[in-house]
Amino acid sequence: MHTLGNTTQSLGYILALDLGTTGNRAFVFNADGKIVGQAYKELTQYYPHPGWLEHDPQQIWQDTCWVMQTAIRNAQIAASAIAALGLTVQRETCLIWDKTTGKPLHKAIVWQDRRTAPLCQQLQQQGYAQEIYDRTGLIIDAYFSATKFRWLLDKFTDVDLNNVLAGTIDTWVLWNLTGGKVHATDHSNASRTMLMNLKTCDWDENLLELFQIPAHILPQIQPSLGVFGVTHATLLGAEIPITAILGDQQAALFGHGCDRPGLMKCTYGTGSFLVAHTGDKIVRSHHQLISTVAWTQANPRGALDVGYGLEGSMFTSGACIQWLRDRLKLIKTAAESEAMANQVTDNGGVYFVPAFSGLGAPYWDMSARGAFFGITASVQPEHLVRAVLEAIAYQVLEVVQAINASSSTPVGRLSVDGGACENNFLMQFQADVLGIPVERKVMHDTTVQGAAFAAGLAVGFWESYEALVEQRQIERVFEPGSDTPLSNFATWQKAVKRTLAWEE
Repeated sequence: MHTLGNTTQSLGYILALDLGTTGNRAFVFNADGKIVGQAYKELTQYYPHPGWLEHDPQQIWQDTCWVMQTAIRNAQIAASAIAALGLTVQRETCLIWDKTTGKPLHKAIVWQDRRTAPLCQQLQQQGYAQEIYDRTGLIIDAYFSATKFRWLLDKFTDVDLNNVLAGTIDTWVLWNLTGGKVHATDHSNASRTMLMNLKTCDWDENLLELFQIPAHILPQIQPSLGVFGVTHATLLGAEIPITAILGDQQAALFGHGCDRPGLMKCTYGTGSFLVAHTGDKIVRSHHQLISTVAWTQANPRGALDVGYGLEGSMFTSGACIQWLRDRLKLIKTAAESEAMANQVTDNGGVYFVPAFSGLGAPYWDMSARGAFFGITASVQPEHLVRAVLEAIAYQVLEVVQAINASSSTPVGRLSVDGGACENNFLMQFQADVLGIPVERKVMHDTTVQGAAFAAGLAVGFWESYEALVEQRQIERVFEPGSDTPLSNFATWQKAVKRTLAWEE
C-alpha cells in the first residue's frame, strides 16, 4: 500500500481514462498523485438533424486505445508497472451493439441529443413524471438514457435481442477493455439512465416495463469502487485491474474531496454541472434539481455504502465557447474569449441564452433554443463573446440559488474545475454574481484525477483519501467584487423566458 511520496514498489502508477463529450484522454499518475504522462484526442461530433448529436462508438474505442498507449509511452513506463485503471465517462450517452461481432448497431446517441423530446412530452402528458421522479430522482427529459434506448430498439425491431447488448459509454468501453468478457456499469452511471431505482440501486422493473427494455440487454450494476475485471493482455501488454468507474461529474466530486454533506463543486465542461454531496440520504429538491448517486462502495461487511448527490445540470457552457470558435469564427482559440471579453467594459446590452440542447436546471425545457437579445448597431464581436461568458455564469447562479433554497446551509464557497474554469474573466464574473469566493485548484482536470484517486484507493495503492485531497494545491481564489453584474441578472432571466417552449 502506498502513502504519498512512496514510489518504491514496482506497481507504482495508476492509469485513468476520461472519455468526455468533446474528446478522450488518458493520464498516468505516480504514487505522489502527480501526472507523469498524458494524451488527448478530439472526438468527432455528428449532427444528423437539428437538435440531434451522435458519436461514433468505434472511434471512441479506437481513440481510447490510442490515448492509453500514448500516455503510457509518454510516461516512459511499462504497462506492467500500472497497479490499476480508473474510468470516467460522459454520462447518459448510450448505444446498443451486437455481442457476437462487437459492432454497434447505430452511432451512440449523446446526452445533449433532443430526438426523444416528443416521447418525453408524451410520458409527461400521461402522468408519469411523479412516479419516475420518485423512483429515479430524475425529471423526465431527453437528456437521460431511457428514451434513447427506446428509440434505438424501435429502429432495430427485426434484430434478435438475445444477441444485443446495451449500455452507456462506460459499459461499451469496459466490454472492449476486457475483450468482451464483462458487461457491467456502476451505480453513478446507472443512476443517469432513468431506469435505476435510487433506493434499491438496481434496475427498476416497473420502468423497464414502461420503456419496454429487456433486462437481459442491460449491464450488471456494480459498486463504483471495486474490481470490474482486467484489461485484455493484448491491449497494453499486461492485464491491468479495472477498479473504479464513475460518471464524469461524480468523478469530479470525488476528486474535489466532496464526500459529505455541505461540500459541492461545479465543473465547467461542455455543460456546467453543480453537484452537492448529500451523504447517505436521498435529498429531494422542490426547485428542479435532480437526486443522483454520487458513488458506491462495498463496506468491510460486504454491504453497499451509497453516497448520494443533488445536482443542477446545465447543458451548454463550454460548448458555447467552442461554438464561437468553430461555427461563428469569432475566436481562433478558447483562450481568446477571455481577452475579447476584457476589451469591453460591459456587454453592450447584449444577452445570450445558451439553449443549444434545450435548457436543463432549473427549467427543464426540451424545446428552448439559444438566442442573442439586445443587439443594436453599436454591438461589436467583443460584446457577443462577453455575453456568452456572462450567460455561463448566470446559469450557475440560478442553480446555486436553487441549492440554497433546498438546504439549510447556504453555499459559502464554490470549488471549480473543467476547461472553461481556466477563463479568468468567467471565474471573476462568477464570483461577482454569486457574492462568494470561487476556488480554482492547480490541477484543473479534477474529473480524471477523481477517477485515478478512486481506482488507486480501491486497489490499496493509496491508503488515505484525505491525504490525497489535502495535497491538492489551490492556484487562485477569485473574491467577489463588483455587484454590477448582478443587476443585469434579471434582464438575462427575461431573455431566458422568451426562449422557453420555443417550438410550441
